[in-house]
Amino acid sequence: MNQVQLVGRLSRDPQVSYSASTQNAVARFTVAVDRMPDRNGNRQADFISCVSFGKTAEFIEKYFTKGKPIALTGRIQTGSYEKNGQKVYTTDVVADRVEFVPGGNGDGQTGGQSAPQGFSKSGSDDKPSGGFDEIPDLIPDDDIPF
Repeated sequence: MNQVQLVGRLSRDPQVSYSASTQNAVARFTVAVDRMPDRNGNRQADFISCVSFGKTAEFIEKYFTKGKPIALTGRIQTGSYEKNGQKVYTTDVVADRVEFVPGGNGDGQTGGQSAPQGFSKSGSDDKPSGGFDEIPDLIPDDDIPF
């Protein structure tokens, strides 16, 4: 199964464009995801290229900016294209579901707007639900190799 879950921070503002034929929104963004510290306690991050489409892309454009925490679920997609006679290979995460991260530096409110498909809200204060509290424990702690 090709499924990815990431929690990190946007390393730059999302770049949103619209397809010429369908006027469908396309958001491209990069998420910095922390790695586990090494044996010396040094921390590093991976910078993951992501893309989303339609209502999800519009939601990202409206509520997320550089430095904001983000949680997303999607899939890995590879591709290639020709540039100056050279074949260039790409790997992106296609984000199908995006959520606010509880306790992040943003207020996490949607201003009373109804959330697009793929987003969930709960409670009377219109804050989206989600984050680590809803990710099930799939692997028991005793089975983790580190």
